[in-house]
Order: sequence, then C-alpha cells, then structure tokens
Amino acid sequence: MKLAFSTLGVPGLPLPDVLRLASEHGYHGVELRAHPEEPVHPGLTAAERTDVAAGFKAAGVEILGLAGYARVAAPGDDTAVLDEIRGLLDLARDLGAPFVRVFPGAATGQSPREADAVAARRLGTAAEYAADVGVRILLETHDSHRTGAAAIRILGPVGHRQAGALWDVMHTWLGGEQPAETYAALAPYLGYVQVKDIAAADDTAPLPLGAGVLPLTECVEVLSRHGWDGWLCWEYEKRWYEDAAPLPELLGAGREHLGRLLNESA
Repeated sequence: MKLAFSTLGVPGLPLPDVLRLASEHGYHGVELRAHPEEPVHPGLTAAERTDVAAGFKAAGVEILGLAGYARVAAPGDDTAVLDEIRGLLDLARDLGAPFVRVFPGAATGQSPREADAVAARRLGTAAEYAADVGVRILLETHDSHRTGAAAIRILGPVGHRQAGALWDVMHTWLGGEQPAETYAALAPYLGYVQVKDIAAADDTAPLPLGAGVLPLTECVEVLSRHGWDGWLCWEYEKRWYEDAAPLPELLGAGREHLGRLLNESA
C-alpha cells in the first residue's frame, strides 16, 4: 500500500512546503483539498494547473486525488451539482489526479429512498463525463451515508466503473460498522482509504495515528488479508480544529505507525 496525507491537515500551506513535507517524511502522495481557501481549486488558470502538475512531478510525489465538496444527494436541481463535479473532474484531468472525492450530503428531511435515487442519478451522469476525462469519482462514506452498507445503496444502482467509494474509517466506525463489514460492502468499488484517529465518538478532534480509538489495526489487517494494494491517506482535520497539534510535527511518527501496521499485517 502507498501512503499519502491530506492538505486538510495543513490549511493554506503553499504547495512547495506541502511537497517538502511529503518528501521528508516518506509519503508517496498527497490528497489536495480542492477549495478556494487552498492553493489548488477549480478556479486555477491553465498555466497555474501546468505549474502545479510540474511541481509534483519534479518532487516525485503523486497527487492522489482532489477532495471536493459536491453533495450528490442534496435536494435541488441537478445542474449545479453536476457542474461542480465536472469542474473538479477537469481540474483532476489537468493535474493528472486519478480521483475526485464527493460527499453524499442528503438533507434531514429527505427519505433515504429519495436521497439514494437522486445521488445515483447524478453519479451516473457524472460518471459518463469522468470516463471521458479518465478520472474516477469516489463517494466518501460520510454524513448521510456514513457506512459501507449505505454507500452501496447509491453505488450499486449506478453500476459504472468510474463511480467508486472512498472509505473514511472514522465515519464507518461512528456508523457502527466493523472493518470487515465495510470492506465486504465496498470492495468492488474501493478507490482508497482515509485513516485518522480520534478520542471518542463525541470527541472527534484529530489525534496522532494510534493515539485514539479508531480500529486502524483491524482496517489494515482486513485490507492486507484481501491483498488490497491501494492508498492509505491520513486525513488530519486541522482545518476544523484549530487547537489540534500541527500536522507537520506528527507526519514522521504517523508514517512510522502506518508502516508498523503494514508490516504486522503482512
């Protein structure tokens, strides 16, 4: 498995510094938070996109994916959601990123059946465009569909190879799903896995990997047992928790912790 970290953990950090951290601490790739607050977002010009891609290539670091914020199950017209996803897909194509992340994002008043149908319809349409640009859309286990079982209610009806899943281990755990259950549900769709750690279900501030309660050992064991060789991406949610320890000083120990888990599961 290859290791990455998300720029959600280093809000607004210039790309040369992000690349330096990845190289110094032995991470193979970076997941880029695609938001106007960040150096990389769909508003970049063609020249700026070329510069970003060149910077990663020169550093020998891969762009794992773009973490977007489109909510495929949200109420409203399809057009705005699809336009947002297409913008992310175009950016990913230009940067050479293989994945784009989207959220479920169903509203409280929606029935599960309605939310599933809306999300599947939009993902199916967007997946056709994704195929044209050679990028895969990943639905994250998050918010209204936080378990693998919930995510496949959307992905199953879509049935398109360019629509897959992003397994966020915190959300599936909060949803009461065991790692083996999540993997069994998501295996046909799995793009990559986001790892993290927290103190408790009611205290989700980010902690160093291995310092909390999330079943990271079990997750890695399940993946290894099934011969899965994709990406593990550390999503440290510093952007939402200003008092959390700075990620740069944790990256080395986090890399070592993931390395131990991989060795022990081999």
